[in-house]
Amino acid sequence: MKKMLIVDDDIHIRNLVKVYAELEGFQCSEAGDAEQALFLLSEADYDILILDIMMPGKDGFQALREIREHSHLPVIMLTARNEEYDTLMGFQLGADDYVSKPFSPRELMARVNAVLKRAGNEIGSILKFGEFCIQTDTRLVIAGEKTINLPMKEFDLLVKLARNEHIVLTRDQLMESVWGYEYYGTTRTVDTHIKSLREHLGEYRRLIQTVWGVGYKFEYKEKGNESLL
Repeated sequence: MKKMLIVDDDIHIRNLVKVYAELEGFQCSEAGDAEQALFLLSEADYDILILDIMMPGKDGFQALREIREHSHLPVIMLTARNEEYDTLMGFQLGADDYVSKPFSPRELMARVNAVLKRAGNEIGSILKFGEFCIQTDTRLVIAGEKTINLPMKEFDLLVKLARNEHIVLTRDQLMESVWGYEYYGTTRTVDTHIKSLREHLGEYRRLIQTVWGVGYKFEYKEKGNESLL
């Protein structure tokens, strides 16, 4: 049985998430603050963490920073503030997805299942999509029988997109994640690198899809169901 840890100082939110999660077959634990959550994480293994940002004492960002020092546990963050800063900060620290309050419990569970599906594609240091593999430790891409050596930023872009399969990432999100807060270039830098990345990927170029007016997403489709090309 999959295990979920729900962290929010609002007991009503915890109860709401728990009801829907248990309907999806999750065994749920709860924490009302970050300290309790960190203790529970040290005592047991979980498949996914639902983490509120605004809590008394240590907030969700601080908790996530500590978690990422030793764990790649999938994390979905909850925020009551619809601010770009929260989203960018969370992704920079390693959040897997975001849900804004008030939220639909069904939407949250759909995101939970999507995040777990993406995490299931990653085995150790390998992201695998059929015959297309990304080796994060050696920084190599294996496309069928071909090995592709990508420039550093193109590889980082590919990994960021692949780890968020089916999710549209804006140019700003990609800029902050790959280049960092101290970079003073424009988002056209992302477009330029995406163009070069596609050229290096050759026949697999359409794994990287443009969402006009928004950004890019990684989209893998099984052969026989629908062609990659």
